[in-house]
Amino acid sequence: MASLVLKMSVSLDGYVAPIDGSTDWIAAGSSDDALSWTIDTVSKASAHLVGAATYSGWASYWPGASGPFAEAMNEIPKVVFSNSLASADWDETTIATGNLADAITRLKQERPDGYLLAHGGTRFARSLVETGLIDEYRLVIHPVILGSGERIFLAPLTIEPMSTTVFSGGAVAHVFAAHP
Repeated sequence: MASLVLKMSVSLDGYVAPIDGSTDWIAAGSSDDALSWTIDTVSKASAHLVGAATYSGWASYWPGASGPFAEAMNEIPKVVFSNSLASADWDETTIATGNLADAITRLKQERPDGYLLAHGGTRFARSLVETGLIDEYRLVIHPVILGSGERIFLAPLTIEPMSTTVFSGGAVAHVFAAHP
């Protein structure tokens, strides 16, 4: 059975998005070794899981993109979770509707191994955290203070450290296993 991995960028003060929704803060601490780690994480997924808002932006960008992420983003199957999206035109994309926990459980059972890689949006990531079905958290902590914004962890959560990778630009990847 596949595991569910949530990959998110996080500021030093625990935010995953500023109030204005900008993403330029994610460049803080960037480096070639951080890029390699992220490409490896994205490329080894058996499917990419996203919410409707993230899907909308990605579907307009990735099909015509080039660069180190383009192949993985375009060729690996994608599942967009939405109860309002009627169609998905990006190749290798299906739409999951209904109860999020049921859909995640079904997807985990349908895939014999590997991992399903969930990417934020904040609301989607928060909803996944609330299901209790995430097996692993891959959090890249960027050397930036946002001061306010959106968080994905709104309640206590017990996690177990698995690995830490310090990148040359100052970002740090922490991988945690979730406890049932």
